Order: sequence, then C-alpha cells, then structure tokens
Amino acid sequence: MAETAPSLRLYCFSHAGAGTSAFRGWARSVGPGVEPVPVLLPGREGRRREPRLTDPDALAADLLDRLGVEPGRPFALYGHSLGALVVHRLARAMEEKGAPLPALIAVGACPPPDAANELSDSSECSDEDLMDRLRDLGLLPDGAEHNGYWRRAVMPVLRDDLRLAHALRGAACGASATRGPLRVPLLAVSGEGDLLAPPELVAGWRRWSVAPVVTRTVSGDHFFVRGSGLPRLVGRACRVVQRLGGTGAAREQVPHGRGRTDPCDESARLGLRAAVGSPVTSAVTSAAKSPVQSL
Repeated sequence: MAETAPSLRLYCFSHAGAGTSAFRGWARSVGPGVEPVPVLLPGREGRRREPRLTDPDALAADLLDRLGVEPGRPFALYGHSLGALVVHRLARAMEEKGAPLPALIAVGACPPPDAANELSDSSECSDEDLMDRLRDLGLLPDGAEHNGYWRRAVMPVLRDDLRLAHALRGAACGASATRGPLRVPLLAVSGEGDLLAPPELVAGWRRWSVAPVVTRTVSGDHFFVRGSGLPRLVGRACRVVQRLGGTGAAREQVPHGRGRTDPCDESARLGLRAAVGSPVTSAVTSAAKSPVQSL
C-alpha cells in the first residue's frame, strides 16, 4: 500500500499589532493536504513576556529556531502586511544558511519592500499623528480613538512592529542588491479596497522572485485575511506547488541563462494561475475589524 504524502505545513504570519487570531479559521478553509501553522512573534499573547524584536536578523534567528522545519517535509509561508516582510526575510535567512526553502511564498496586503510605505515610515511620529494616518488609511478599529485600553495595549506593539517593518524593508533591499531576487514561487494577493496596499503596488512583488510569480486581487479591505476565501486561494496554490514536486525548494539555487525559459518554471506558473483562478477574485469578503487589530 502506498504511503500517504505528508501534509504541507503552511506557516502563517500576521499583520502588525496582532497575534495569531486572524488565522483561527484557516484550518477549515485551506483544503486537504495543507496544515496551517500560525506563528506568534515575540512580545504578544503567549510570548508577551519576551521582548519585542525590531532587528531583522534577530527575528530571523528566533523564527528559524522556533519553526523547526522537518527535513523532507514540504512547507510554505504566508505573511499578511507586516507578515509579508517577515516571510521574505525568513526565506532569505533560509537561503543564506543553505537550509531547505519553502515550496511557496504567499504575501498579502503589503507593498513590496522597495515601494513607499506610508505607515512603516511613521514609526517615530506622535501617537496623534499615527492615529490620524491609521484613520485615513481605514485601519483604525471602531472606537479606538476614545479607547484608553487600546492605546495602552496595542499602540506600543504596533509602534515596534512598524519599526520592524521599516528595518525589514531596508534589509530586503540590501539583500536583493547583493544576492538578487529569491528563487521561490510567489503568490501576491491584494484587496481591491485596501488603501495601504492597492493592487498596483502589490503587483510590484513580481520583481522579488525569479521563480513564477502570480498576483491576484480579492474583494475586501486591508483585513481580507479574516475571510474564508483567502485560505482557499492559498491552499490551492500550495497543492499545486507540492504536486509539481519542489518547484522552489528543490531548485532555488539553479541559475538559468538570461532570456531562457525554464520549462519547469513555466509549468509552475501555469499551474499557479490555474489554481488561484482569475486575476480578480471576489470570493474574499471584508471581515469586521476586531477591537485590537491594527494593520
């Protein structure tokens, strides 16, 4: 009797100021063969007694130690907003160590590292200015302006996460200049109503991998991560790259001549496009903001 292939682990990283609650319902929606594993950054929820990290190298070292990727077991990374920058840095750290790379990187609600980002550039502004920018971008939870608890509990975490995002952008641009783009298939998802990361900005992730890159726009605002459509989309993409047998992880460091098309890459590109459907997907709906979500 043939052995059942191990499920692909999908490590999920949330937006700034948040824990892992955004991924609470993903196990019901990603579909077969994919196991979502929400990853908690230090300084919040169950790790609230640990110092928050704003240095990209320190964070990468922490996460590499915690993930404990099993040899031979396929895995993928999804990052939402800040999480997108985290998974890019994590994949780069894996590459630098010669460790297995993910079969897929999926990013959502985040401009690419080389694009302007109004919010991460605001990490040192006053609370009032930061609140104004959150409000203008549609990211301020209802009632937060007059909620002293929200300011005390969330604002310090949010501000450190914005510092981290700013540092991650710089680190990504520096690594890209010296090592070139990653060689991992990439899915970049935007929300059609997202003022921080509109589709035309998210499309810039195409510059950040030389492997197949597919972009999709879904209905919803910046917090489309809370709907059921996004995990279905990412789950389908994970199954495609796993079926293609390590398009990213097994071949990430094999260069191809300029101007040549790798048939395996082309198969992966076509497979990803087929898996995630049309360029504009309406299955994801905007979820109500929780009292503590940020960006």
